[in-house]
Amino acid sequence: MLPTDPAAPPDDWPRTLPVAGGTLALAPRPGGASGAGDAYLADLARIVGWRPRLVLSLVEAAELTGAAAALPADLAAAGIAWRSFPVPDYGVPGPDAAAAWPAESIALRAALAGHGRALVHCAGGRGRSGMIALRLMVEAGEAPAVALARLRHARPGAVETEAQRLWAAGT
Repeated sequence: MLPTDPAAPPDDWPRTLPVAGGTLALAPRPGGASGAGDAYLADLARIVGWRPRLVLSLVEAAELTGAAAALPADLAAAGIAWRSFPVPDYGVPGPDAAAAWPAESIALRAALAGHGRALVHCAGGRGRSGMIALRLMVEAGEAPAVALARLRHARPGAVETEAQRLWAAGT
């Protein structure tokens, strides 16, 4: 759960780490697998309480189900920017998404600048979220292997496939 006190150490939802001058959070899809109402509302409250400048959803449209389908509007109502960068589960960005990545990277780095906060989520908060976190870390100047070790210390299991690792490393 995301702590209600922003200074409190995070527990399992989400995992945070310093990236590009700010704090990046990796989280599972709000509301869990079903996007059920009560679970979604609890997760939404945690996100809003943590006050990220930006939430980047990595799930495909069919994965944002139930009450979680309202995430973009609910975040907007709370004054939190939302962007969608859909990537297939266990996959990497396809050609169209890869071409759009520079704009997403700029938006995330802008949100993180000056001790800002950004949150990325996929279904489980590991594979796709880890891939994006690793890519940002590499773009910020970290060596891929060092960045991956630091990321996996904060979020065990982050970056689930070799293809994700290679895309994140820019190779």
